[in-house]
Amino acid sequence: MPAKGPRAAKPASKWLTIVGIGEDGVAGLGDEAKQRIAQAETVFGGKRHLALVSNVAKGETRPWPTPFDAEMRDVLALKGKKICVLASGDPFFHGVGVTLARKVKPDEMLVLPAPSSLSLAASRLGWALQDVETISLHGHPIDLIRPLLQPSARILALTSDADAPAAIASLLDELGFGPSRLTVLEALGGADEARRTSRADAFDLKNINPLNVLALEIVSTPDARVLPLTVGLADHLFEHDGQITKREIRAITLSALAPRRGELLWDIGAGSGSIGIEWMLAHPSLRAIAIEANGERAVRVRRNAAHCGVPGLVVVEGAAPKAFAKLETPDAIFIGGGGSDTGVLEKAIKALRAGGRLVANAVTLEMEALLLDQHNRRGGDLTRVALSRAAPVGSMQAWRPAMPVTQWSWVKS
Repeated sequence: MPAKGPRAAKPASKWLTIVGIGEDGVAGLGDEAKQRIAQAETVFGGKRHLALVSNVAKGETRPWPTPFDAEMRDVLALKGKKICVLASGDPFFHGVGVTLARKVKPDEMLVLPAPSSLSLAASRLGWALQDVETISLHGHPIDLIRPLLQPSARILALTSDADAPAAIASLLDELGFGPSRLTVLEALGGADEARRTSRADAFDLKNINPLNVLALEIVSTPDARVLPLTVGLADHLFEHDGQITKREIRAITLSALAPRRGELLWDIGAGSGSIGIEWMLAHPSLRAIAIEANGERAVRVRRNAAHCGVPGLVVVEGAAPKAFAKLETPDAIFIGGGGSDTGVLEKAIKALRAGGRLVANAVTLEMEALLLDQHNRRGGDLTRVALSRAAPVGSMQAWRPAMPVTQWSWVKS
């Protein structure tokens, strides 16, 4: 008789069902979704969603607590029972499914999505989703849309409320995108669905449904504030008092810092914040902490971050290295100002994670001497950058050299 092989693992019980539901309510649900709602011992969701399934749900219905509990304690406390969670449209597109997936294993839950509001918007407009920029401004600053404002771009934005479309229109007009066409799509998929259009610089739509998606067709004026898609933004795009890593040096510095998805940068001696800002502009997953001792400059960094579309940049006002205390371990560090102060460079090196990258720029002899010493002791790459710009000399033009910059870049082993 042949020996029995190992038993296959028994599939985990799917105690949790996440049902995506649209504005059409139960009418838009499949049979399995309706069955799961009816069989659930407890159904969680927003008050609006619970009202939509009131004729189907047989068990207890529980609205989300206020404030919303991202730890999902109430749901997790009922693990093993038949639980259903209602979500808007696709639960994994800026939805509660993402939150639950951090706490519940995939083989313990069944997800039955509905079309997302952006899918519905694209279908109404005839837009190819793969060619459209999408963004969630729900509960987030509208400044996040700034990097997406490119000539001829099409954008679909989830909004927070009835006031958001007018606020976004005002921002576009302020930034030189007044001729852009804005379409407000309200209550998509429901009985009250509506669609209205206006130019940004003449936006006058009233009584907008709080449940809306904003579609933007971007048209720029010659003076529009367009943020280029490469590193090395023009210096005039940053408010500064002269303490700024200049455009060409900034591009070289960002190349040396080599940002990778999900990483955290410390920008020490941030000045205008330009390095941390461009780091974050490289990808939405990137984060930065700007460390700046000067209070006026710290305020300026925050303004620059908002105006460049990365309001999530964290500003720590304080002198290095004391300001390093209790900060999250960085994946990369840039030292632009104050690097020659006692302990700054050594403590930055100590704080950097293994495999992390450090880039330091020097224009003073004192800082350059420190970088030469570190290069001799630790290795890495040492680069000297000298730039000249054409400037008037009488009626003629001549090269006017900028102060040379010595850059040390190093990877911690």
